[in-house]
Amino acid sequence: MVFFNKKQIEDLHHLYRANLINSCSGYKSANLIGTRSAEGISNVAIFSSVMHLGSDPALLGFILRPATVIRNTYDNIKKTKYYTINHIHQEILADAHHTSAKYDQEISEFDMTDLSEIFLEDFFAPFVNRAPVKIGLKFLEEYVINANQTILVIGEIHNIYIDKELLEVDGFVNLSKGRIASINGLDGYSIPELKVRMEYQLPKISGSLIP
Repeated sequence: MVFFNKKQIEDLHHLYRANLINSCSGYKSANLIGTRSAEGISNVAIFSSVMHLGSDPALLGFILRPATVIRNTYDNIKKTKYYTINHIHQEILADAHHTSAKYDQEISEFDMTDLSEIFLEDFFAPFVNRAPVKIGLKFLEEYVINANQTILVIGEIHNIYIDKELLEVDGFVNLSKGRIASINGLDGYSIPELKVRMEYQLPKISGSLIP
């Protein structure tokens, strides 16, 4: 195995270090976050940090880089309170990845790619039209991570749209049926396949399950 200690990691070239640390944590979710400015300009950007925070109330979080420069997604969320999370699928990988490019706030990434926006149920922020899973959220709170000044943004789910064939009878969303992507590191994309769902596990006592 290749070994890195703390000092060696700190001394790595910054691009090598970024690739190493971003990929060693494992596969991450691949999502497009859609927002709209107070002036009505749509924005969509790729994020690999969306996380489940709780089901009751239904909360999702994601991590933003430090707000030392203009962050269109962050600025729009803080001003308008609403945003969407849209799963990336196999057919839109290139366009989804391009949304990581830095455009001025006056330019919509929807206009610079083949991604198309759609507004549903009078929700303020745009959804991504072809996303198999679309989630509308309202901003609740944020926390600055003191260690590196990144920001944890927490939102409450207001609505969910799921392609019918992905939704199992028990509420499980089978992402593999939608060819939904995950991210390995900064720029590696995979399309996972569901192998098995395990049963709820009970502890054992002397090799037997507790009744």
